[in-house]
Amino acid sequence: MKEAFRRTEVLLGSAKMKKLQESSIAIIGLGGVGSYAAEAMARCGTGSILLVDHDRIEASNINRQLPALHSTLGGYKTDVVAARLLDINPALTVAKHTVTFNRRSSEEILSPQLDYVIDAIDSLPDKVHLIKSCLEKNIPVISSMGAARRLNPLLLKVADIKDTSVCPLARRLRRELHKEEIYTGFKVVFSLEPPLKPAPGESGELGSIATVPASAGLLLASVVINDLLAQ
Repeated sequence: MKEAFRRTEVLLGSAKMKKLQESSIAIIGLGGVGSYAAEAMARCGTGSILLVDHDRIEASNINRQLPALHSTLGGYKTDVVAARLLDINPALTVAKHTVTFNRRSSEEILSPQLDYVIDAIDSLPDKVHLIKSCLEKNIPVISSMGAARRLNPLLLKVADIKDTSVCPLARRLRRELHKEEIYTGFKVVFSLEPPLKPAPGESGELGSIATVPASAGLLLASVVINDLLAQ
């Protein structure tokens, strides 16, 4: 498999390549953001990846989620993404938790062996619990804010949670974290683009397009890679 990652090793050097190969990452949420983050981590040579999601693939996922194809409809996202990552790197160690991340499942999922956690879940209470748990366990975590109802990936930014603005999800997350006396200490990917409002008469369903969630997922992976290499 050395040839598969030769270009990455040319860029990074053998010592940093080895660091990635010895790293263990969790991606929690495998939708339009998390699926791209997971694939980027696999393609950079990460040695161990933990995938967490309870959902099956639906037709409505096809417009933005990496594993969503007509041939994969009905499959669990964890199974489809795991098979895809192993097809990229058969030497990869992949673990799966086909469950909802919440207070009941978090202890089993958040192993002290993890070097980084990528949070790409939608539920605000579960997101708060994940971030709080990672900070308590000294596991580095980066969290995705809202990617729906946006069109411009160039307005995505990376910042500490305390420095976010515009994004309604980031505002709600800050408010809930303040109740836990958490004000800073982890990075997020968020957008400076105000969410577009549905046209009059349309449903309140969250509209989305492939480019913004995918770009957010790649940004998450990029931050993780660079943070790991800086250690």
